[in-house]
Amino acid sequence: MQNLKKARLVLQDGTIFEGTSFGYEQSVSGEVVFYTAMTGYPESLTDPSYKGQILVPTYPMIGNYGVPSEDKKDGLPAFFESDKIHCTALVISDYSFAYSHWNSEKSLGQWLKDQKVPGLFGIDTRALTKKLREHGSMLGKIVFADQDVEFYDPNKENIVAQVSTPEVKEYGHGKYKVVLVDCGVKYNIIRHLLKRDVTVKRVPWNYDFTNEACDGIFLSNGPGDPAQCEETIQNIRKMLEKQIPIMGICLGNQLMARAAGAETYKLKYGHRSHNQPVMEPGKNRCYITSQNHGFAIDDNTLPEDWEPLFVNVNDGTNEGIRHKSKPFFSAQFHPEASSGPVDTEYLFDEFVKNMEKSKK
Repeated sequence: MQNLKKARLVLQDGTIFEGTSFGYEQSVSGEVVFYTAMTGYPESLTDPSYKGQILVPTYPMIGNYGVPSEDKKDGLPAFFESDKIHCTALVISDYSFAYSHWNSEKSLGQWLKDQKVPGLFGIDTRALTKKLREHGSMLGKIVFADQDVEFYDPNKENIVAQVSTPEVKEYGHGKYKVVLVDCGVKYNIIRHLLKRDVTVKRVPWNYDFTNEACDGIFLSNGPGDPAQCEETIQNIRKMLEKQIPIMGICLGNQLMARAAGAETYKLKYGHRSHNQPVMEPGKNRCYITSQNHGFAIDDNTLPEDWEPLFVNVNDGTNEGIRHKSKPFFSAQFHPEASSGPVDTEYLFDEFVKNMEKSKK
């Protein structure tokens, strides 16, 4: 540990936190966000929705179970949510140099170095989280020695284009054919569809899918401001004139809303955790959900033929929408929950039921 370098996390308001490097040693900048999950750092780090962000877990000890193997199943990494780490950097309180798990192949620090992602430990993440909760998400940068960099706001550009697949890919040989619009898809979404007898055609974010012969359209999660994805929104708008079932998750929820004519806005510090409670309006049932988003739908701007499907119990923000007569619905949270609770996994079954009805 004597050779570990020091580095600083510098926030946009001038606040400085000094820490010790355990990852790749390079100055970077992005949006600083916190998440409250106790486990699941391999899945979170490979979630494309964290593109452009400096990730701060609130759970103090990270790295104790290492990083799993890169084994593949159905053409996808079995234990990750994409093919690489997408967050800009990782900032933690206590790094566990000793790791142990039946499936671990390397340490978290080695993985970060291999993927050229900086990591800092020894940061007071409680104080940092408190500042983010009071101020809201902030821009920040990790600075090594004299390698200073400018602040970078990922929400000012279309980062969906950076995480979407560059080419069409197909998975499975199921009864139903679904076009998956990849805006930064988590691989567990594909796994859930494959389990339900679905053939998945994964297409780029700006692919014209309006004339595709398919049984359903799936709008994936992804990073950044939904307003940056105008090409996707225009394609969805055309599909809303038809009766082909559509399901969306996370960014897909926001894109569907904007295509329908609603507005979205940036949340103060977003929802990033495995324990967000949501309820269906008018029903006395609560679901615990995994979430990762920094923008939300303004319910007051929904057209008359649309309605909220779920609401966040903590702050009353929108957690999903549905059309009152057509087979379109979406969820702001993650029913595929990798990692996290599986309370709302049934929404995939609802999507398949909609496709089954539309084929009759």
